[in-house]
Amino acid sequence: MLTIKDLLSIQSIDGIKIIAGEQGINNVISIVNIMENPDAFDWLSSNELLLSTGYIFKDNPELQNKIIKELAEINCSGLCIKMHRYFDQIPQNMIDHANKYGLPLLALPFEYTLSKVIAIINEKASGRYDLLNRKTLDMHNALFRIALEGGGLDRIASELSETINNPILILDQDWHLLHYTEIWHNPIPLDSCLTLIKNRPVFTRDFIESVPKNISQIKKSIKRIYHAKDYEIKCRILPVAVANHIYGYIVVWQTVWELTEFDYIVLEQASTIVALERIKAREIEEVKLKIRQDFFDDLLTGKITSSDSLQTLCDLHGLQSSYMYFCVVINIEPVELENLEDMVDRKYELDRIAKRCVDLVYDYSSTAPGEITCFYRNNRIIILIGQNEHRPVVSASEAKQFANELYSALVDKIKKTLFFIGVGRQYKNIASLHKSFSEAHEAIRLMQKFNSKGDVSHFDDYSVYHFLDSNIKDIELEDFFLKRLGKLYEHDQEFGTSLMVTLDNYFLYNQNVSEAAKAMFIHRNTFIYRIEKIKEILNMDLKNSEELLQIQLALKIGKLLHKE
Repeated sequence: MLTIKDLLSIQSIDGIKIIAGEQGINNVISIVNIMENPDAFDWLSSNELLLSTGYIFKDNPELQNKIIKELAEINCSGLCIKMHRYFDQIPQNMIDHANKYGLPLLALPFEYTLSKVIAIINEKASGRYDLLNRKTLDMHNALFRIALEGGGLDRIASELSETINNPILILDQDWHLLHYTEIWHNPIPLDSCLTLIKNRPVFTRDFIESVPKNISQIKKSIKRIYHAKDYEIKCRILPVAVANHIYGYIVVWQTVWELTEFDYIVLEQASTIVALERIKAREIEEVKLKIRQDFFDDLLTGKITSSDSLQTLCDLHGLQSSYMYFCVVINIEPVELENLEDMVDRKYELDRIAKRCVDLVYDYSSTAPGEITCFYRNNRIIILIGQNEHRPVVSASEAKQFANELYSALVDKIKKTLFFIGVGRQYKNIASLHKSFSEAHEAIRLMQKFNSKGDVSHFDDYSVYHFLDSNIKDIELEDFFLKRLGKLYEHDQEFGTSLMVTLDNYFLYNQNVSEAAKAMFIHRNTFIYRIEKIKEILNMDLKNSEELLQIQLALKIGKLLHKE
């Protein structure tokens, strides 16, 4: 085992001196590295001796102090500076900081090349690896045995936490909590600073964004400071990755014990074992998800006809077969998705947005008129709302109110995305849920036909349009429209008037001239003049109930045919 003290007595690099930080003279040297990059801290390991010419920090006292502090916190063996290249003497501020943090600061004579020093020290330090390798192999075997025995993340985290003597958090690729292990003598308990709810975010957005996007390529733990209340907690973050694909993260809440070289190696081995657990869990979850998806697909398309089968499957998947259900469908249209050329990138981005939408739905589930079940299929979020049969039937306005709350939240939280929300009617048993699902889809289809900017609609809002569009051929619709409103439409086209819009508002406001005029921002007398003009063109008095019905149907057909 080579220490800083041993280094000072190596004859082949005679003249190396310790300038400051003698408290760390017994620090172990496991490996030697060159530091000529100020952003290299994430790449360093404990027990490394760093060699430098000092070029990167020669004119920057603030960086000099930061380097000393960071190296000490990583548990590096020391910093050795080659003299008379950029420094004739070590700056006093570096000496002061080295003494403060107990980091050995050494001066290397000018005549030695850094590569030669690395070769000499590595040769001397190589003997200690036998013992370290045996210890790490034992630890690897212990963790691997836990995985083989099906111990899961809880036992792996417990073993790891006990070994490195610090609390552990295991998170998924979205930084949601999977498992955590606390230590009884932790001076800053996890629950005093973090919200420890499984499958929910644990850390702040700022903390997460401080982690490099390419952390899977670093392949070792990095240090970040988590700010909570009056504390600055040192955290070590290690990616759980295979072939640069992130399956999650291990976060060490480093409040009890400074990590040693052995601890860092154990963390890297634990990362591999956790990755295997995540892959196994993902495969199991994918099978469960496929079974669940097949059930919901069959349920929403009305393929389950046996009441006994329906009862069994509902019990298995957490639905109440005795409840009344209605369906809400959210259509997602990310504005910038078409800019992504790669199909895999588009699918990943769409999945990411869909997952955020599902989370938001559950956040607002307390305002729903029943129990929420939510999932997504490609670009559509499907919400099943079940209500106890002893409660009153949900009205169309109540269902739309909930959908409008969701719409406002989605627009506010998820930018550059259009949302169309369709609401089906409520049915008295779950076997009829497919009807509500179909109605929600139809509401979206018709809504998109009239509006390209996102909206919320109940099927009842478009039931007449649905009847006309689904049961009558376009040529027949066109003929009906032209016979009833063709002259009015042609007048608007020829003279640039808005008599069709005026007539639509006349019916929209129940033939209340004052309200309709106010909605169109015109004078009441102007509106009356337009109505008289419409009567003249159509040769109708707009009083006969049969005529009124035909005119209103023609207006709706005009919208379907985009003759507005």
